[in-house]
This record gives sequence, structure tokens and C-alpha cells, in this order.
Amino acid sequence: MAVRHPSAATHPSQAHIIPRDEHPVSRQHISEAALKVLYRLDGAGFEAYLVGGCIRDAMLGKMPKDFDVATNATPEQVRGLFRNSRLIGRRFRIVHVRFGREVIEVTTFRGKPQDEHGQHLAQQSDDGLLLRDNVWGNIEEDALRRDFTVNALYYSIADSSIHDFANGMQDIEARTLRLIGDPATRYREDPVRMLRAVRFAAKLDFTLADDTEAPIYELAPLLLQIPPARLFDEVLKLFMAGHGLMTFRLLSHYDLFGMLFPESEEAMADAAWAERLIEQALTNTDKRIAEGRPVTPAFLLAAFLWAPVVHRQQQLESEGMPPIPALQTAAQQVISRQLQHTSIPKRFGMPMRDIWELQARLAQRGGKRAFQTREHPRFRAAYDLLLLREQAGEIPSGLGDWWTAFQEGDEHQQRRLLQKVGSDPADQGSGNKKKRKRRRKPKTDA
Repeated sequence: MAVRHPSAATHPSQAHIIPRDEHPVSRQHISEAALKVLYRLDGAGFEAYLVGGCIRDAMLGKMPKDFDVATNATPEQVRGLFRNSRLIGRRFRIVHVRFGREVIEVTTFRGKPQDEHGQHLAQQSDDGLLLRDNVWGNIEEDALRRDFTVNALYYSIADSSIHDFANGMQDIEARTLRLIGDPATRYREDPVRMLRAVRFAAKLDFTLADDTEAPIYELAPLLLQIPPARLFDEVLKLFMAGHGLMTFRLLSHYDLFGMLFPESEEAMADAAWAERLIEQALTNTDKRIAEGRPVTPAFLLAAFLWAPVVHRQQQLESEGMPPIPALQTAAQQVISRQLQHTSIPKRFGMPMRDIWELQARLAQRGGKRAFQTREHPRFRAAYDLLLLREQAGEIPSGLGDWWTAFQEGDEHQQRRLLQKVGSDPADQGSGNKKKRKRRRKPKTDA
């Protein structure tokens, strides 16, 4: 393979074409749905390429899961070829072609954002943020618009060759993540690229090139310009892909985590257990994903924001508010502030609140309370958070062991556990103290 100077990555122009017999990507790596899209575009006289992560992953010996297609056909022309498709997006107009549960994303080659092509214009804010980008171009210009060199590899359906415009192959071999173009400019165009850099570095176990990582520390606050709904989608990609722990550490290293969860970062500065709790939650989540077990964003978000809830609850109690109302008020305050940074759909927000409020109920086990708490739909998630709190050192150990034994025990063992309630160290300070019965004064005859 010919090797060009690394500076070629900043100004890709002419592709280095790698023939089929010199690369490992085969059509066995490509889903039937993606092949159908490629063949139909090619048969209609359009250029058709697989591009991005699917080619990068195949080059790394991984089986691709998602397939993106790039073409010189406009979105309207693609839509005309596939009845099972729909146009989406305003900022970037793309076509989704659906085959059952699989969706193939088809994008038209992008041109330079400064160019004008009739009604297809690019709009940028005064800070350089790309507000709308529907300028069409050719494959060379499209490669220039890609984010990282390793994502600017195009697999041609016509002859199975790979077109490398930005030294992506060389960076794959060096396990380096490098932005195409001037990094500061590219981050200003779309600050989410900073999150993508961290996500890919964690997922691929790549190192950021020096010029790619240098501007991140200064430009991290640009993420505050991004709509909360878009950042929530990015949070799911960051932490629900099986590499959450490494992603969290990289985000913290580059001062990006605080742009997403500012109150969590503040809590970690005040309480060492807060960071330990988040890291353990991510470790457990990564393990579940690796084992193919289900995970829910609600639990992870509850763990991320628990320390801020505790901090606010303590403040409210110090002002005289009772514990339960203080917890509920703190939860509302934390969520309200978080919504300014990342949106949280109700399907996740309500379970989060249940998980938090159950922390108080887990300590109150007398009488029938333990059985009632165990039947709550969020009990298991609340129990898991309780264990994390003990592991992180927020609260003493003991209560988690009690609930573990209660779940696993038979009826006789459960009765014995309930008889011990009040004498365990875990009950001290829990507010679950038995009230003394007042002795009635004996009646006296008048």
C-alpha cells in the first residue's frame, strides 16, 4: 500500500484506491439489506459506496452492525427508488431505507458548506456552528466533510475496491483517531464531534492525535449550544454501548462530562463516593451489555444524578424540611437543572424518581413494609442502587445484605430477618425506630 504524508489527512483530494485483493472487506461483511440498496443505486446509474464505521470495523476484524451508504443521488432521487424509505432531518437531509427492523441510512455526497447550489444552502452561526447543511458535492468533497480519517473509507459496490481519501488506512494501522481538516474549525462547526472523538477512542481503544485533542479543553463549553434533545441521544451512544467506564474517564479527562452533567461533576468534587458510585454503575452496565443482558438508561441516569439529589436533600433538611418531602423536592430540582443540558424523556424520568424515592423505603422494613417494597416495579433497580451506595462508601454496609437475604430466603427465613429489624446497625439513623407505647393511666373513680 502506498503511504502518503500525514498532512494529506487535512486536505484529501485524490483517493488512494485499494483493490479487492489488497483489503479484507468482503460482501460477506455486508448485510443483505445494504447490498440491495447498493445494487439498486448502481443499477440506476448512480455512484454507490458503503462508507464510515462499517468499513472501519471490517478493517479492524469486527463484524459491522450498521451500514451507511453514500451516493451522488439526491435525497429525492433516492426516495424515488425505494418505496420503503422516508426523508428525515432538516439540518442534514438523509434517507432511511427500511427492511423489516434494519434501517440503511443513505446520504448524498456533501459539498463545501460555503458553496451555494440553488436552494441547497449551508447556514452557520456567528460562532461557526453549522445550522443547516444540504449542499451537495462529489465524493472528494464528501470525504473532506467526514469527521475522522478512519471514517473516510469508501467501499465501491462497482468493483469492491476501497477509496481512501484521508490516510484512514494508515491511522487504522496506527490506532490513531484524527480529525480531517483544522480540528478547532471542525469542532466549532459541530461541537458534538468532541463527544464522537471520545466515544470512538473508547470503543476502538484508539489514541487521539495531538492536534485532534488539543482544542477540546478550550472548546468543551461549545456543547452548551447544542439542543438538550440531541445531547440526550449522544449520552445514550456514549454510555449504552458497552464501553461506558472508559468513556466516562475520557470525558472527565477532557472536561466534557461537566458539560453534560454539571451537577454530577460538582458533587464529585465535594464527595469522593460520588465518582466511585458512577464508575461502579458503569462497570456493571458494561458487564451486562457484554453478557447480552438488558440495560436501561433510567438506572444509569439515576446513578449519575444520585449524589446531587443527596446534596440538595441534605440542604433542604438543614433548613427544616422533613426527609421525604426534602427527597422529593431535591429530585425535582436536580431533574429541572439537568433538563437544561440533556433532555430526559418521561419514560426514563419517572423510573428515576421511583428509584430515588425507594432508597428511603428500603430502610423501612418493619411489619408488611418489606413485602410491599419488594413488590414495587422498580424494586430491583432501587436495590441495585442501594448496593452501589454501599460499595461506594456513601452509607455503611449491611442493609444491602439484609435485602439480598430477604429476596433469597424462604418464608421462615424472612420472618427471622424481620424480627431482627431495629437491632441491625443498618437500622441506626434510618428513621425506622419503634415508637414506645404510652402506658395509659389507670382510671380512677370520681
